[in-house]
Amino acid sequence: MPAETVSRTTRYRPRSKTARGIVAPMGPTEEQVRQRAYEIYRARGTAPGNPAWDWQQAELELCARMALLGKP
Repeated sequence: MPAETVSRTTRYRPRSKTARGIVAPMGPTEEQVRQRAYEIYRARGTAPGNPAWDWQQAELELCARMALLGKP
């Protein structure tokens, strides 16, 4: 069987940051999400709302911040 060929773009692709020994941040911690969700609740004036929405909104904001800044 013929040997598989590797395209030049794959062969010379730069290594990722994690391959260079730099650990990429995971996601926000549960405590960070909990704190941000509570802040969202308080900003709403502690009016009844949807806790699941607050949690998802908090995760979204924290993940976006981490993606932009590289840290929480």
